[in-house]
Amino acid sequence: MGNKRYEELTFTDDFMFCKILSNNEDLCKELLELILGIRIRKIVIVNKQQEISITADAKSVRLDVYVEDDDNLVYDIEMETSKTKNLPKRSRYYQGMIDLNIIERGDKYDKLKKSFVIFICLKDPFDRGLHIYTFQNSCKEAPDLLLGDETTKVFINADGTADDISKDMSEFLRYLREGIGNSSFVKKLDHAVKKARDHVEWRTEYMSLQLKFYDIWDEARDAGWEEGKEAGMKAGMEAGMEAGMVTGKLYQLFELVHDNIITTEDAYIRTKLTKEEFLSQMNEYYSKK
Repeated sequence: MGNKRYEELTFTDDFMFCKILSNNEDLCKELLELILGIRIRKIVIVNKQQEISITADAKSVRLDVYVEDDDNLVYDIEMETSKTKNLPKRSRYYQGMIDLNIIERGDKYDKLKKSFVIFICLKDPFDRGLHIYTFQNSCKEAPDLLLGDETTKVFINADGTADDISKDMSEFLRYLREGIGNSSFVKKLDHAVKKARDHVEWRTEYMSLQLKFYDIWDEARDAGWEEGKEAGMKAGMEAGMEAGMVTGKLYQLFELVHDNIITTEDAYIRTKLTKEEFLSQMNEYYSKK
């Protein structure tokens, strides 16, 4: 989740991405139409960050934005800000979990819905320079023969170089990279982000989640997560990470107290500071804002 304050979040931050698309069906529909080049009559946001876990001991998956339309299609939209090698297998796992979530024991396979798993990536996941990579299962010996399992995986690359997209898509990808764009869709999207920054309940939720994140990190650190690291690397990495995390947690506590979400007493006991030290640093923090 990082050390970003709520008012600094952009559309590419996971929390803001999920809130904007999960609470604006028209924007979500327009984004799907832009990415897939299709017309959709109506969509329904099934769940916000839906978690799917088939068995108690299975690895669960939390989907960013899970959508259905009135043509019995399902869409999973994910934001991916960093480059990772496991993205293809993640898309495979997500697809499988979605299917298992749809079909119940004893159901016929024709109950499986046509589905799209979409990753919006800020970095090129395949290093080919394309802006859009679309994958469907086809026959190796006859590439024009599709398997017909009605599954599609799409990777949007904001860092592409090829001349392969529309002007509207280009403006959207520019917005992802630079935070600016001139298309009508981008303007609506940016307006929704700015409006969301004034959403008190979302701000409180974000800050609470961030605080939980810091607490979990503290527990992991105290449990000795750094064991097995090279001694020199461990010392430098731990020092840098701890400084950043402690500072971020402290700033988050300042914001929670300032907004009357928690009391000063509730805040400073989460730190190693005295109440006087906490208030002194809090006053210094706000004097510099």
